[in-house]
Amino acid sequence: MLDFPLWKKALIWGVCLLGVLFASPNLFYERAERYNDALVLEENGEQANAEDLAAWPSFYPSSLLNLGLDLRGGAHLLVEVELETVHEDLVESMWPEVRDALRDIRDDVGTIRRQDSAADELVVKIGNPDAIDQAVNAVFQLTTPIQSLTGVGARNFDVSSSGDTITLTLSDAELTAANNRTMLQSLEIIRRRVDEAGTREPTIQRQGERRILIQVPGIGSAEELLDLIGRTAKLTFHPVRGTTGDANQRPGTGNILLPSVDVADEGIFYILEKRPVISGEDLVDASPSFDQNGRPAVNFRLNPSGGRIFGEYTAQNIGSPFAIVLDEEVISAPVIQSHIPGGSGIITGDFDVAESTQLAILLRAGALPAEIEVLEQRTVGPELGQDSIDAGRIASLVAFTAVLIFMVLTYGRFGIYADVALILNVCLIFALLSLIGATLTLPGIAGIVLTIGMAVDANVLIFERIREELKSSKGTARAIQQGYERALSAIIDANITTFIAAVILFVMGSGPVRGFAVTLGLGILTSVFTAYFVTRLMIVTWFERKRPKTIEV
Repeated sequence: MLDFPLWKKALIWGVCLLGVLFASPNLFYERAERYNDALVLEENGEQANAEDLAAWPSFYPSSLLNLGLDLRGGAHLLVEVELETVHEDLVESMWPEVRDALRDIRDDVGTIRRQDSAADELVVKIGNPDAIDQAVNAVFQLTTPIQSLTGVGARNFDVSSSGDTITLTLSDAELTAANNRTMLQSLEIIRRRVDEAGTREPTIQRQGERRILIQVPGIGSAEELLDLIGRTAKLTFHPVRGTTGDANQRPGTGNILLPSVDVADEGIFYILEKRPVISGEDLVDASPSFDQNGRPAVNFRLNPSGGRIFGEYTAQNIGSPFAIVLDEEVISAPVIQSHIPGGSGIITGDFDVAESTQLAILLRAGALPAEIEVLEQRTVGPELGQDSIDAGRIASLVAFTAVLIFMVLTYGRFGIYADVALILNVCLIFALLSLIGATLTLPGIAGIVLTIGMAVDANVLIFERIREELKSSKGTARAIQQGYERALSAIIDANITTFIAAVILFVMGSGPVRGFAVTLGLGILTSVFTAYFVTRLMIVTWFERKRPKTIEV
């Protein structure tokens, strides 16, 4: 009745052995971490330290838990995206299209002049007020429908007129869609930049309409993190309309005035066309290099669309200066000497090797679509993390020891089997967390402690059921078998409901709540396995060897 097939025994003990193997590297965290970091360097083609490679046996598993910000220390930032600049760029991008559309009917509408207006609207004045309806219709044809839940059938711009002026403003549907696009793009670019820095398991989440929470364990300070993500790294190429030494000079409608960062051009300001010829959105690659004079530089490559525009512009403007603008500063304004096909080029400027490498990383990750404002920043020291780890370790050991003692005192030999299963259960939890690269936080430790208390519930149900079967004068083998079989439905029901709660916490929650849900959910799966299968296998093995006539539970 209690026979276990050999393959089932091998499978159960094999899973337990793998759990112990994959959990054990966490007992030697620093050595295994050094080894893993050395492997990453080698994969990237860099030279790894031989001592780091020798710190851990290459044949042994080296997967580790990632420690969260509250345990390992690191940087915390809460930033707000300035969405207004995106709205302004959208309005600005419409001006060339509006101008060209009205030029096609210039004989009817007369002169076309852009008027000074608020940043979020475009005002155009025509010379013939009698043709205002025709002009409005031509401009309206440039607007496009918005595909969104909040604006079905709406268009991206609202067009209105008064006398001889036409006013374009972003529609509510376009504002909502643009805000969502900008936030999603900002989240992705920040994540790329943080990943480029080699940090492990950052937390990057949207909060509210325009805020982003960024937590990066293991980084030195909040200032270091801010320096990595705070720059917009917005690369654009503009036609040059002139230069001036007066920082207060008005550049004229449709132009901008930007300073030069080149030491040779100190105090010089460039008058540029506001609308760029190409931007960083057309960039597909950037890498640090050196120019023909041996100075640090950055090579860049454009996508086919950007390369075509770049090639056409350089062919048509040979002999004209062309400004390379980074974050609203002119880093170089070379004269176009010849046609530049292929969509590739080089950026030179007054920066060193480290700065050119950092610039390449920022350009490769992509430009932030808008500037960000820091609302909150703090650095979590590793001392706090160590204190939290020590407190969590003490709590876990106290709970663990108390449960072990309780089970032995209550169920004797069967309690010892439950304790062995509980130890294997904890090993399996850490093994799974290490394999999936989960991040352990303080709430995660709380989930493990809770799992320790809940893990023996299944054994309590089984053992109490065995006691009842023994009282009904059934044989010992029959009582053990019936105890496990009849307790199974109650075990499954109880754990499924808890697992559903853990899944909901993971899906609906964020940050610490998810950390708790992960450890709780994995703990439920491993505890059912160890409580039902591992203890049953140990009891069956003992029973087959001793063949006792009576048992006490």
